[in-house]
Amino acid sequence: MRSERQRPVEAPAPVTGKDDAAGHDDRFCRLVPAGDWDALPADVRRRFSRHLAGQAVATYSGEIVWTRLSRAGWLLAQLCRLIGAPLPVNSSGPAPAAVAVSEDRASGGQCWTRLYGRARGHPQVIHSAKSFAGPTGLEEHIGGGFGMALTVGAEADALVFVSHHYFWQAAGLRLRIPAWLAPGTTVVTHQHLGCGRFAFDLKVTHPLLGEIVNQHALFRDG
Repeated sequence: MRSERQRPVEAPAPVTGKDDAAGHDDRFCRLVPAGDWDALPADVRRRFSRHLAGQAVATYSGEIVWTRLSRAGWLLAQLCRLIGAPLPVNSSGPAPAAVAVSEDRASGGQCWTRLYGRARGHPQVIHSAKSFAGPTGLEEHIGGGFGMALTVGAEADALVFVSHHYFWQAAGLRLRIPAWLAPGTTVVTHQHLGCGRFAFDLKVTHPLLGEIVNQHALFRDG
């Protein structure tokens, strides 16, 4: 690991979470080129511009259509249980799912909670926190001090989040995890399906082992 004191990419302008006159949250919008953002479907822009003030919670319900883990992906998911199980822990077929998003005004970020049903046993609950900070302007913290810096892009009818690098931080110390020790590239896609519906895809691809995690889910506005 190495220190994060030198930023690997040019830092964007600080994303403060300032709301416009209509009460929209512009933090995700500011991470995407204006023309690309404006070209996104209205439903996608609305979901990622929702102003979650006070106790407001945005909810989405649907199903996990499939979860596919390679042997390496399964092993990684089990190891990640030590830091809160941020990855699906087993391959599975259709299962109910729900997502809740709330604002964390104290930290200036958002709290994301995902509930995934399973064929046997209790549902898996995944907690993470997004902060609008760091060299790329967006980070996802998954527990145990671990997180990943994300870049955000718009592609036709989808908003795409791609891992730039992973890190560990605690007690004021921040270390970047070297590429050879990282799980690979994580890509999360939020794709518009129309009528208040969207697809969620999670893929983790290792440079040597190939695709190790592939999850496809369908959600609708709550």
